[in-house]
Amino acid sequence: MSEERRRFAVEAHGLTRKFGDFVAVDHIDFAVEPGEIFGFLGPNGSGKTTTIRMLLGLITPTEGEARVLGIDITREPDAIARRVGYMSQKFSLYPDLTAEENLTFYGQAYGLKGRTLARRKDEVLELIGLSSRRDRLTANLAGGWQQRLALAAAILHEPELLFLDEPTAGVDPVSRRNFWRLLYSLAAQKTTIFVTTHYMDEAEQCHRLAFIHRGGLIAIGPPGEIKRERMQGQVVEIICEHPQAGVRALREAGIPEVALYGKRIHAAGPEMAGRLSALESLLKQAGAGPKTLRIIPPSLEDVFIANVKAQ
Repeated sequence: MSEERRRFAVEAHGLTRKFGDFVAVDHIDFAVEPGEIFGFLGPNGSGKTTTIRMLLGLITPTEGEARVLGIDITREPDAIARRVGYMSQKFSLYPDLTAEENLTFYGQAYGLKGRTLARRKDEVLELIGLSSRRDRLTANLAGGWQQRLALAAAILHEPELLFLDEPTAGVDPVSRRNFWRLLYSLAAQKTTIFVTTHYMDEAEQCHRLAFIHRGGLIAIGPPGEIKRERMQGQVVEIICEHPQAGVRALREAGIPEVALYGKRIHAAGPEMAGRLSALESLLKQAGAGPKTLRIIPPSLEDVFIANVKAQ
């Protein structure tokens, strides 16, 4: 094995998966550095879960190849399973067991026993803040605590690499923030984390990102670099009394990208800074009641939408 291959935690070349005539993942190439939080950002149905399932050896690629921790995913899938942790999109713990009983079950499944299992249970319960709730039924834990417990089960055997598939879907914002603090704690301990998400604020917290849409990668790199290099034009943030009227007017005027974020409008296009006065006049004529217009840095959502439309 070459030094190049040994140094990546995950690498994929031309990775493809078809289901009949449907192409779920379409010839994607990427590599994940050891110890980084690597995010797969895309809407539901974009190919994120299928990619993870191939990397875990659960389904076979139609074309291409990939290695996880230097192991070929098609030749030695069992060797991968022993060295990685996986938290699926669907909550997979047993609701009628206590938090500690769930950890005992999963620890034994990973081959842990005796003092080693007891030590690791204590360590992960302390890490996720559930030590005082270890005897509580899992069904009686709030959603955010259930997600933490699922993470604890996935890291019980101290995996080198952690796959998290939409780990905070349906969880409240405070719990999501706390969950990400745990991920940074794990990354600081040199655990590589591969996480899928459709939340833009979570994607901002990844060391590097890959945008995936309809099975294909449309951008890859650190969040700041993607925003600098993949956003064509400038973004104007507009606050007006009647935002829906403003959106209609801007789209009818041919502004390339117009999106509504609550009561704020983001309008993107070339040389927008020189068009602020003209845009304000346009919005007044449309009865939108413009209050403020200002140039802002693009958000990841701005960049993602622009890149999707450019495909």
